[in-house]
Amino acid sequence: MPIRRLPPETVNRIAAGEVVERPAAAVKELVENAIDAGATRIEVQADQGGLSRILVVDDGCGLAAGELALAVERHATSKLPPEDDGGWALLNVSTMGFRGEALPSIGSVSRLAITSRARGEADAHLIAVDAGATAPVAPAGFPGPHGARVEVRDLFFATPARLKFMKSERAEALAIAEELKRQAMAHEAVGFSLDLDGRSVLRLQPEHPGPEGRLRRLAAVLGRDFHENALEIDQQREGVRLSGFAGLPTYSRGNAAHQYLFVNGRPVKDRLLTGALRAAYADFLARDRHPVAALYVELEAGLVDVNVHPAKAEVRFRDPALVRGLIIGALRHALAGAGHRAATTTAGQALAGFTAGQGSWGGALGSSPSAYAWSGSRGYSGPSPLALSATAAQSLAMALPGLQEVSARVEPDDADARPGAAIIDPLDYPLGAARAQLHETYIISQTRDGLVIVDQHAAHERLVYERMKAEAEGGGVARQALLLPEVVELDPAEAERVAGRADELAALGLVVEPFGPGAVLVRETPAALGETDVQGLVRDIADDLAESGAALALSERLAEVAGTMACHGSVRAGRRLSAAEMNALLRQMEATPHSGQCNHGRPTYVELKLADVERLFGRR
Repeated sequence: MPIRRLPPETVNRIAAGEVVERPAAAVKELVENAIDAGATRIEVQADQGGLSRILVVDDGCGLAAGELALAVERHATSKLPPEDDGGWALLNVSTMGFRGEALPSIGSVSRLAITSRARGEADAHLIAVDAGATAPVAPAGFPGPHGARVEVRDLFFATPARLKFMKSERAEALAIAEELKRQAMAHEAVGFSLDLDGRSVLRLQPEHPGPEGRLRRLAAVLGRDFHENALEIDQQREGVRLSGFAGLPTYSRGNAAHQYLFVNGRPVKDRLLTGALRAAYADFLARDRHPVAALYVELEAGLVDVNVHPAKAEVRFRDPALVRGLIIGALRHALAGAGHRAATTTAGQALAGFTAGQGSWGGALGSSPSAYAWSGSRGYSGPSPLALSATAAQSLAMALPGLQEVSARVEPDDADARPGAAIIDPLDYPLGAARAQLHETYIISQTRDGLVIVDQHAAHERLVYERMKAEAEGGGVARQALLLPEVVELDPAEAERVAGRADELAALGLVVEPFGPGAVLVRETPAALGETDVQGLVRDIADDLAESGAALALSERLAEVAGTMACHGSVRAGRRLSAAEMNALLRQMEATPHSGQCNHGRPTYVELKLADVERLFGRR
């Protein structure tokens, strides 16, 4: 078959498939144009999933009559300034768009109409494009002083085959809503509205630029619970700034759909960033749980390449290790600063488990007083609780070094205090004063304005785990030499990646060295792993390096071993604790970072406010 030159119409429709793959992509391009035009309010309407009609109205600077014809020509753009040497600043892009493909791509597969009035001009003008055929510019009416009104009808009517690959109208409408939410989270100073089939879906007023306004915008999109359970991130390193908000580990989800990443105001999906997010939370969440986060990376335009894909959803950093290290370090710093804090949603979930009038408490307490009851505020009144066994007591002492034993609240007439000495009421501590042990598993603590229920095993497991981590960081991971070094055969590229991270792996206890073009030699492994599958371990590490650039498999295996050791060395469920032991556990939880969740991301305690308890009994 001879080589033929394709006609411009066909070329445009082929290119449109890269830029406008579905209605949500068309909305994305039009909204980004409005943002580049300096709009403060953007209205979007879509009918039948955007296939029948899409309307985007903004109050930006608008287009002059002489620019409308150029706007629908391919590779014509106002966002890519020429450089002094005659080139174009393709590696220094500071706008959302720059390729000059969106409008001509949309016009080649739909019926496109653009009405605009430029700032400072009295008249507005209209240009129409029907399946690539452009009509002359004509005068038109426009309600606002300046801005643009872009209407897209019958999307993909010129390419019927593509219509067969569209999802349902509902699915396409949801994709449009999700895209607009991402844009709204990226630009809190811009107001957004969305109507789907005449129904109002989204109404977001402009927020003041800055962390407070951004958090209000995120809460409006992600829900009020995110506002109450988010940690602020703001770190900078070598000209790269990371800001935003990340959820507590106990405020996690079953998938990664609620992870939003932005680079210089551009919503992106980047494996480096998602891998760094996973690594930062690896110590706090099980593998099937995912954090909720909205992270914003800001850096010089020349340090990131946004010209990777026509849809501009992927980016490439000049120094990816710097960005990844910044994300992990900033997130871990914020998580450490959260202390023992747990998600507020745990209380709501606990209250949802109660049903008024069903005798939930009566069934647990029975008709007679408990043999181990507490009376009033003077502490325990029944038989003395059995102390821990020698092993458990020793473990508790190791995890809680130097803590003074704190009994339940001491009344003034019982206190053997010196005149003028300050008496600290345990009720004023964040986790309160221990009042009872329920089913030899849960500690019931009273606070000044409510109560706290603590899972004693999960809480102590986290305390022991944190102590083991500190010891490992202080002296390094102990290693054991293999009697016979083991050769692991890999793909040459994989072997090179693993060998290139030999120093990092050695710090984690795994000593490897190159062994030919497609293999590595393993001489030592972490002692904590005991007898392990060296072949499988190295291959998992190679996969992690290929996917995210970090040896997560080894660190997660070590974390799993440390968690297992902490589990076996912690206070078990079913052990009776004295009042002093329970209070000592509470005080150490308050002093230990991350004690609000166990090693698997589940909460170690639930706090119920007095008002919540009163609602259970109809007092409020």
